[in-house]
Amino acid sequence: MPPTHKTSRQTRSPRNRAVATIHDVAARAGVSVATVSRVLNGKSVVRDETRVQVHEAAKALRYVPNVAARSLSIRRSHTIGIVMPDVHGEFFSEVIRGIDLAARKAGYHILVSGSHSDVGEMLAVLEAMRGRVDGLLLMAPDVAPSQLPEHLTAGLPLVLLNATDSTHDGMTIDNFGGARSMMQHLAALGHSRIAFICGPGRNVDARERLRGYRHAMRDLGAETQETPGHFTEESGHAAAVRILAGGSRPTAIFAANDAMAVGALAALAEAGVVVPDEMAVTGFDDIPIARYVAPPLTTIRVDIAELGSRAFGLLNDALRERLTTTLIIRKSCGAEFPQTKPSKEREVGPALPPRNLRGQRKGEVS
Repeated sequence: MPPTHKTSRQTRSPRNRAVATIHDVAARAGVSVATVSRVLNGKSVVRDETRVQVHEAAKALRYVPNVAARSLSIRRSHTIGIVMPDVHGEFFSEVIRGIDLAARKAGYHILVSGSHSDVGEMLAVLEAMRGRVDGLLLMAPDVAPSQLPEHLTAGLPLVLLNATDSTHDGMTIDNFGGARSMMQHLAALGHSRIAFICGPGRNVDARERLRGYRHAMRDLGAETQETPGHFTEESGHAAAVRILAGGSRPTAIFAANDAMAVGALAALAEAGVVVPDEMAVTGFDDIPIARYVAPPLTTIRVDIAELGSRAFGLLNDALRERLTTTLIIRKSCGAEFPQTKPSKEREVGPALPPRNLRGQRKGEVS
């Protein structure tokens, strides 16, 4: 006897239902599509009765506005792009957290990518983000802003993190002053043989912190003792091993960032060097883990999340919609008017950019 097969009626799950459109909401509420759009976007005054009808229809149909379509219509994505040298590590995560908190309050989402400190990767990321974001926050301490191709950033608000130039807004850290403050503190504790674990040579933050160390050592009349590092725990550990193997052992190590200081602490512990009794260790940044290592790390505090928040504030200022202006030419400027037009004024449209000293506007070629 052949097996019997039971058939059961398949009920349509909510996932299989057709997605409601704005036209469905309009039909159910008995109003036009334009009215639905006005109600849901809160852009104009409509009768309370109509507003209630539209909201009830949208709720009943489980209507979700098409954000992508709306972005195309208003040419805004309400998303900002963030490009970092890396997205690994407490420093970068804190910067991103600060940006995200400020962005959410302003109604923006974030799109994050790392360039891995590679110019080619950074340019590829910028190319991918163009058209998808309303503005950019770029941290590229290894890249001069002048290296940014104009076609990737033209017309797009851009704020630089830890870099400045004459063209873009930027948010920077007083790396030089912070390094000098740490060195003055160590000198006040009686240290003069102070080793410095450097950051990457092309990194502007690392260079400024090294410059602060060198200035302070010159003021102390002491010889510098510099060891290369790469802003990672591993490089800090390796640098401390090299310092211990050297001929003249310092009484203090100043690492150019906290991650390297944490690595140095581990290397000293492995070698049986007691911190701070036998050797002091300090860092820079005050990343969250700095207070929990043993012993807790003396460091230069950078409010990292605030750095991100303030950088977004600069970008948000540039993103605010501004009422466009129109140049109206009348006789007071001495301009000539066409004889065929009786009007005593001329509307030229949006104001043109000013001419430079050679009488050219941007984009004009002599």
